[in-house]
Amino acid sequence: MECVLDDVTVHYVEYGEGFPVLMLHGFSPDHRLMTGCMEPVFADRPGWRRIYLDLPGMGRTKAADWITGSDEMLSVVERVVERLIPHGAPFLVAGESYGGYLARGLLTRQAHRMAGMLLICPAIHAEKEKRDLPPLTVLARDEKLLAELTPEEREEFTSIAVVQDRCSWERFEREILSGLQMADKHFLNKLKQRFSFSFDVEPLVGRYDKPVLILTGRQDDCTGYRDVWTILEHYPRASFVVLDRAGHNLQIEQSRLFTALVHEWLDRVEEELRREKR
Repeated sequence: MECVLDDVTVHYVEYGEGFPVLMLHGFSPDHRLMTGCMEPVFADRPGWRRIYLDLPGMGRTKAADWITGSDEMLSVVERVVERLIPHGAPFLVAGESYGGYLARGLLTRQAHRMAGMLLICPAIHAEKEKRDLPPLTVLARDEKLLAELTPEEREEFTSIAVVQDRCSWERFEREILSGLQMADKHFLNKLKQRFSFSFDVEPLVGRYDKPVLILTGRQDDCTGYRDVWTILEHYPRASFVVLDRAGHNLQIEQSRLFTALVHEWLDRVEEELRREKR
């Protein structure tokens, strides 16, 4: 499906009917990163309309020259929301890594409509040099599997995976690597030159008192977990979880806990929506 805006056409896929949930993948992959981890949650949970975007320059959404930084990327996301979820209707946002950065940015413009937020391994700071990161620690490694991969596949996988086994590889290949191979690298390199927003999110948001879930990996050397402490007090309804045996592929490496925790977040969202209707 396509959302045609004046100056960019955004590819997306949509499943289900009901309360809208906007899904934002990370930097370089595409919507399959999010469908892979989120669709199992909704398999037996009707009543939710899931909207998975391909951000510009990623997946099947072509880059646009006017998008030169994260401010413009956020503008695209906001306009997609206005087009696909019109009339000021409420919605949820789920974002992974850079998608989590954009989700927080969206709060500065749409907090009155956002009924909850899920952040998966979120980038609190866009630039990696500003992040407080643990070292990459490999906790499981299947040498036989790694010997079967091409050098390029092995480099992509082992540079980020804490659990380097066959199950993790198969999902990484299907949900992440497939998108990485489609990314417009020239565009993304240009985007990194203005990777941070021109504003600080939390001072503008103040307090966001809807149900939030923040999932981080104890061994995540890409976005880490410690930076979340610096923003946590702005989210009084947030559960902040740091999972062992999980890196930046947390949703794959700790899939059962991931699914259980997202279910619990949705339970809290449903409870809050019922309370607001009274």
